[in-house]
Amino acid sequence: MLVLGLLLMAGAAAFAGLLIAYNLSGGPDYTVTLLGSEPFTVSTLGAFLGGIALTLIFGVGMWMLLAGTVLARRRSRRRRTDRMAARQAGAERDVLADRLGGRDDPAATEPTETAGHRRPSPHRPGWLRPHGH
Repeated sequence: MLVLGLLLMAGAAAFAGLLIAYNLSGGPDYTVTLLGSEPFTVSTLGAFLGGIALTLIFGVGMWMLLAGTVLARRRSRRRRTDRMAARQAGAERDVLADRLGGRDDPAATEPTETAGHRRPSPHRPGWLRPHGH
């Protein structure tokens, strides 16, 4: 959505820029010159309506760009909270597994470490253990 919005905006801006650059002469009817050819003649009303159409296309592109940015931000925030919840659930699971494994005395347990730097649990499969520990 971001790329499509950016392409729409760039295309509309480039087309409007080319039309302005090649058609600076005035008159009741304008012969449009675009890249060395004259594809059509347009009246003042037609030029006005063409400008409105280009502005609408540019606006749709801008809207798509902004909507894509907002969606990406929401997704990243949701992923971040899901990762934190998974870390907390894993830490709770490890504590409960240690209790079931015979460490019922809370004074005998080791102090908990900061999130992300836990010791590997023997109850956790090898592919879930942090690398380098």
